[in-house]
Amino acid sequence: MSDNGRGTVLVGIDDSSHSWLAVEWAADEAAVRGMELRIVHSVGPGPEIGYDQTGAGLTEQVFEAATGMLQEARGKVVSARPGLATDTLLVHGRPEEAVLEAAEDADVVVLGTRGRGGFAELLLGSVSLKVAAHAGCPVVVVRGEARRAPDDDIVVGIRDEHDEEAVRFGLAEAEPRRAAVRLVHAWTPLRHAGLVVPEVDDVDEERDEHAALLHGAARPARDFPRVRATTELATGSPASALVEASQRAGLVVLPRHPAEGGLGLPLGTVTHAVLHHASCPVAIVPVRGGR
Repeated sequence: MSDNGRGTVLVGIDDSSHSWLAVEWAADEAAVRGMELRIVHSVGPGPEIGYDQTGAGLTEQVFEAATGMLQEARGKVVSARPGLATDTLLVHGRPEEAVLEAAEDADVVVLGTRGRGGFAELLLGSVSLKVAAHAGCPVVVVRGEARRAPDDDIVVGIRDEHDEEAVRFGLAEAEPRRAAVRLVHAWTPLRHAGLVVPEVDDVDEERDEHAALLHGAARPARDFPRVRATTELATGSPASALVEASQRAGLVVLPRHPAEGGLGLPLGTVTHAVLHHASCPVAIVPVRGGR
């Protein structure tokens, strides 16, 4: 939590429509959660860096455009939500490094699906993936519509028993919105069987094990008695189950396990698939424990 004592939602912005959706989502998040909003724009490195006396090491034209964009964004937010504490920050450097540094004292980071300028390729490219893979706080990537209906479900994807932090984040998102939480875990009975169809008893035993795992991950729901939380045990691909669930959700929450991506991937294949194909915003929540 930042020094303001209330928490901070940080959102990256450029002049694209995708980033304006992210600002709208982030402002709603800050207002609902009682946090402050910080709007960040990154410039450079590149030819826009100059040596005149702008006070920021930028050419005057770029400096004025960047600060003007930040003030416009802040003006829109304050006009719609007069009571929301909102500040702006102009940062230098490579986008992923600038966002990660700015996010060190943030509680939530919000990014759009695509961007230009300082936040070029903010999602489905290297910048967004690096931020989602390395940020120390939850990262929300805004897909679909920014505004959520009050009763939109929040879907939390469960991989294993270490995912309680992702569950808590989903519950904390749901509580002030009076939304329900659906905890979804998918499994494939044939994944260990090779070419041999498993016996019915083996399938039942494995299903019971996955049901127990899901039940254990739901423990944090006891601390949120006002939130209706349900569990869903699906059969098949986890990515497919979560993408389908996103069609009836306002937010999908996924845990980020340490070094979860194989073959050099910063994030796992399920996370990649959901980030690319979900119908609603996706939150990536770092998991401290487990592997």
